[in-house]
Amino acid sequence: MVGRRAKRWLLWLGTPLLAVALLVVSWSWDWFIPLVEARASAAVGRPVHIEHLRVKLGHVSTVTAEGLRIGNPSGFPDDPPFAEVRRATVQVDVGAFLRSREIVIPSVELDRPVVHVIGRDDGSRNYEFDFAAPVGEGAEASKAPGPRLGALRINDGKARVAIAWLRSDFEVDVKTQDRDGQDPALVAEARGTYAGQSIEAQMTGGAILNLRDGREPWPIDLRLRNGDTTFALQGTVREPLKLRGADLRVEFAGKDMADLIPLTGVPFPKTPPFRLEGKADYAEGRVRLFDAEGKVGRSDIGGSLSVSTAGSRPDVTADLRSRSVDLADLGGLIGTQPGRANTPGQTPHQRAAQARAEANPKLLPNTPVNMPRLTAANVHLRYRAERIQGQGMPFDSLSAETDIVDGVVSLHPVSFGIGQGRLTANGTLTPQEGGGLRAKIEVELRRADLSRLLGTTGAGGAGTLGGVARLEGSGKSLSEILGRGNGEATVVTVGGNISSLLVDLSGLQFGNALLSALGIPARESIECLIGDFALQRGTLRHRTLLLDTDAHVVTGAGTLDLGREQLDLRLRTDPKQPTVASLPTPIRIGGTLKNPAIQPELGEAAARAGAAVGLGLLFPPLALLPTIQLGVGENGQCERLQAAGERRRQPAQAPEGARLR
Repeated sequence: MVGRRAKRWLLWLGTPLLAVALLVVSWSWDWFIPLVEARASAAVGRPVHIEHLRVKLGHVSTVTAEGLRIGNPSGFPDDPPFAEVRRATVQVDVGAFLRSREIVIPSVELDRPVVHVIGRDDGSRNYEFDFAAPVGEGAEASKAPGPRLGALRINDGKARVAIAWLRSDFEVDVKTQDRDGQDPALVAEARGTYAGQSIEAQMTGGAILNLRDGREPWPIDLRLRNGDTTFALQGTVREPLKLRGADLRVEFAGKDMADLIPLTGVPFPKTPPFRLEGKADYAEGRVRLFDAEGKVGRSDIGGSLSVSTAGSRPDVTADLRSRSVDLADLGGLIGTQPGRANTPGQTPHQRAAQARAEANPKLLPNTPVNMPRLTAANVHLRYRAERIQGQGMPFDSLSAETDIVDGVVSLHPVSFGIGQGRLTANGTLTPQEGGGLRAKIEVELRRADLSRLLGTTGAGGAGTLGGVARLEGSGKSLSEILGRGNGEATVVTVGGNISSLLVDLSGLQFGNALLSALGIPARESIECLIGDFALQRGTLRHRTLLLDTDAHVVTGAGTLDLGREQLDLRLRTDPKQPTVASLPTPIRIGGTLKNPAIQPELGEAAARAGAAVGLGLLFPPLALLPTIQLGVGENGQCERLQAAGERRRQPAQAPEGARLR
């Protein structure tokens, strides 16, 4: 009886236990793959595939997915997929979920992940995701706290990045590196091409999952080379994904600052070799570089620069300064080859460009304006240079305030110091249909030291020079704008003296020429100097050209064709008191702006009348008088000469043959 009962209990208990044992033995978590794939595909908006799924239950359970693939969006090929992972292992704290419904993931480990990033010419890209909330979970679900993530480890990860509009195609090796007492650090190396140039980069950062943690600074050490440009970034960021709390040191170096455009989005001009370092952070929606110091060619440069990308185009604000600047280093701003033939550190390409510039018979820059670069960003620039270096340079200092908004360049103003005076330019450069710019520029010269201007020619002198000029023109380069321009220019001076060398050029006296050749100073006092010109369709024609000293009168006439850069100018000197030693032979200044030629014009010596006749014919109406007073203040001698000219002209016009040509 007892035996039969025991057999019956064994049968009742054994059958379910056998069923459970058989279920455990044959159980496969792969049965849940279709459900997991469906939920994941709906969440990322593209197909997700898993080959095998394993779960190890416990207080902290381990979920392992093998052969994980995330596909491309519609319109991209299935192979290769956007991402594939040989094995993904995730630990889940089940106890925390049961106690407080909190999702805690102590660790995630990815073995051999591979990502393919593609951006096509038509703007389509495979790395944009449309993350949807799970079915039945709307706004309430979005308010729920996210999972608490622990360490993320990546073993032998790779990425391939090919973005057409960036002209980039490079590979990245990604892994994590264990650290004592800390979560694994992110380490990456890249190589390939970016912006059509070779790129190499190495980066060491903090823990990947700490990118969202603002409680402690996230360290970063980045070294990058793109073509001839090197970039280094080192420091910490407290909130990396928001670029807040940065304490970073930045270093740039390269052969041409224009190479920084694809790296920064800032439309830098062409420059000689440069080096720049400073601090960087992110504040008020702007990436800032401040406390910067460096060199561009032979010039030092420092200050601050900030960039905002919130609008339709980047907005750049720069406040820069130089203690000493070589204007040749800024040549890229007006279309010339920047730097000089002996600027250190230049590439063979830059030296060849310098040689071509030297061989070019034209002086005015004829490089077309790069309109896409001009409209690439809105720029607000303030620049100060305390000293301008270079032999023969008439300028002492430079200040500029310039805005570029929607491609329109506003100068307000650009100003050069000349002794105690200044040369100031205000105006606008407006983009035109079909390319090119429409220029409206006004220039004012106030109380410039004549000694600074004449010193660049090897001559000496003293006095004050002033004047005004106006230019309107259009073209694709500075040469075209001037070669098609209209306007006028007037310069006047008062008082002071002038070296005999200057009057020697117009054939004054043998004695003065001898003294100049020996280096013995011989000066004449300036009574009046006036140059008044009209610009019509690129040709600058004289209206008045006169230098009156205490002993001589130099008169001149001629044209300057700015389009062809051809000079045709004649000067004649007459002594106020004729002497046996005087030789009033006119001279002709011809040739080009880059290579002028000076020679006596003996055939016309007898055809010219004296200074009184020339003076009577050359002076224009009294409308010139306000310009004289604007530039240098009242000049009684210039006014008296002008009045005398008017009196001589009123009774009768001189014969046409007597006009100074």
